[in-house]
Amino acid sequence: MYHSMKRTLRPLYTVLLLVFLAGTLTLRVALHRNGSFYFRYDAADASPPAIKPAPFNETLLRFAAADAADAKLKKEIEDLLEGNFASRGRQRSFLSSGKYHVDVRLRTSRGMPLQLRSPEFHRIWQKFRRHLSDWARNRRFFNPDIMSELVSEIKSSIDDFNGARRSIEKYRSCAVVGNSGILLKSDHGNLIDSHEIVIRLNNARIRGYERNVGFKTNISFANSNILHLCARREGCFCQPYGANVAIIMYICQPAHFLDYLVCNASHKSPLIVTDPRFDALCARIVKYYSLKRFVSTTGKDPAEWASAHDAVNFHYSSGMQAVMVAMGVCERVSVFGFGKSKASRHHYHTNQKAELSLHDYEAEYQFYQDLQGSEAAAAVPYVSDKFKFPPLVMYH
Repeated sequence: MYHSMKRTLRPLYTVLLLVFLAGTLTLRVALHRNGSFYFRYDAADASPPAIKPAPFNETLLRFAAADAADAKLKKEIEDLLEGNFASRGRQRSFLSSGKYHVDVRLRTSRGMPLQLRSPEFHRIWQKFRRHLSDWARNRRFFNPDIMSELVSEIKSSIDDFNGARRSIEKYRSCAVVGNSGILLKSDHGNLIDSHEIVIRLNNARIRGYERNVGFKTNISFANSNILHLCARREGCFCQPYGANVAIIMYICQPAHFLDYLVCNASHKSPLIVTDPRFDALCARIVKYYSLKRFVSTTGKDPAEWASAHDAVNFHYSSGMQAVMVAMGVCERVSVFGFGKSKASRHHYHTNQKAELSLHDYEAEYQFYQDLQGSEAAAAVPYVSDKFKFPPLVMYH
């Protein structure tokens, strides 16, 4: 009878044991491919753990965070705050044009130019010093959370101008339209215009190219060199897309703040200068990708990157920062006109063939590729984990 009960209970014990093992934690030992053992300890009712991405290269992060142009920029800012515009090239000719009665030939006992200011220039000068001082101070503080602040810094200003209620909601869809010659014969015009917001770069011409680039423009993104040229025109006209189109601009040279102040007074729509902390984030990201590409393609030490890429003048492209703006203020991003081919011009609207040497376009293309992946947050350095990257699609 004992043996009979034993045979009867054995299947019951087996079932209970299986239930216990299925409902509790399991410890499993597996053989790794290289012959070593590893343990995996997980819950049976939990989802499989996400694959943890490889950490960023600490050496490249350190090199990318260093600003080779910092000393030069600090000296330039100090000179400008002292009133020394004598070495500012085209800015000098603008100031000495007679409009503001500035004589750059006269010097103080310290060697600084003596400026004969009109009351109008005095007001602009005080604003210039304040804006430049604030900009210089803010650029010293790196902020990995700055992407999450773009809605309040950029979108809110545009909403106010358009009479829309301020909202923390992002734009539903945005098209960033680059200027590459690959846009010709693309027939992307209608697709571009179907987005809620269309962002164009550096006042690229659209008349005659509407079939390929569209005609709608909501935001004009430009570098301050573009505005500097506009400042010479009557009324500082810099809005080929219409007087109601907002302009977002990053500062290439500190002296361009004077152009900003002169033009902002005559502009109807918002003229927004990007936060220098946002500029710093973009600079670090592109430099990291450029360093990574340099090391992988040449096998050289990252310290040699500086001489190969003219580190003092190295800079991200306007297109890269426009894409970053869109990532911060849009729920979905489409990118057009980024890339190249041997048969295409550098810009669709000019005859320029050569690329600018101060940019590393190949590194930026790899950055865009990573933005298209589902693990963008794990691939892009320096951005806070709290920021959620929106989906991005590139059209060729």
